[in-house]
Amino acid sequence: MRIKIFLLLTALAFLLAGVVTGIARQNPPAGGNTPGRAGQPGGGAQGPGQGAGRGQQPPPFAMMSNSMADGSFLAVKYTCTAGPAAVSPDLHWMNPPRDTASFVLIVHDMEPRPRKGVDDILHWMVWNIAPTATQLPEAVPSSAQQLPDGSMQTDENSGQGGNVGYRPPCPPAGPSHHYAFELFSIDQKLDLPDTATRADVMKAIDGHILAHAALIVPYHQ
Repeated sequence: MRIKIFLLLTALAFLLAGVVTGIARQNPPAGGNTPGRAGQPGGGAQGPGQGAGRGQQPPPFAMMSNSMADGSFLAVKYTCTAGPAAVSPDLHWMNPPRDTASFVLIVHDMEPRPRKGVDDILHWMVWNIAPTATQLPEAVPSSAQQLPDGSMQTDENSGQGGNVGYRPPCPPAGPSHHYAFELFSIDQKLDLPDTATRADVMKAIDGHILAHAALIVPYHQ
C-alpha cells in the first residue's frame, strides 16, 4: 500500500513540474529581451556607448557656379559664339579637405579623341590655386599665364589670339559636346614650370589627390 502511495505522489510531482514549466514558457520575464552573450546586452538592445563614438562624416567637397548648372546647356556668353566678348564662367567651391595645399582646375571637351588617343581637348587648366581660395570669378583674364594670386594657367594652345587662359568651347555643328569642369584638392603645391602640360600636371597630382568635384555642361552650335 505504501509503495502505491509513493508511486502516486511521484507521478503527481512530475505532472506539477510539467505544468509549471509550461506556464513559465508562456510568460517570459518582463522586458522581452532574450539573454545576450557574456558582456553584451540581451535581445539586440544596445549597451552604453554602442553606436556612439562614430563621428559625423564631413560634408562632401563640392563645386558650384552662378553661371551654369550641372547638366544644363552652357550659356552662349561662355562660348566662341560670343566672339571676343566670351568670358570664363564663375566657379566656387566649399568643404575642401583640411590638408588641402592647393587646387587644380581642368576644363576639357570630353568628346574629341585626337589621334585616337586617351586625351581629349583641353580648354583651360589652372594649377597652384591657393588653398584658402574658394572661387574663381567670372571673366578671369586670359592674357597672362600667371594670375594675381600666383596660380598658373594655360589652354595648351598659347598664342592663339594672345589667349593663354580659358578657351571658349567651339564645337563643330552637330550633336552636343560635353565640357567637364573638374576641380582637384591636392595635398601639395606643384613644382612645375610655366610650360607645364596637362600630362605634366596629371603626373604631378597622381597620388596627391584628396578630393575631386566636377560640373559637366553640354553645348552645341
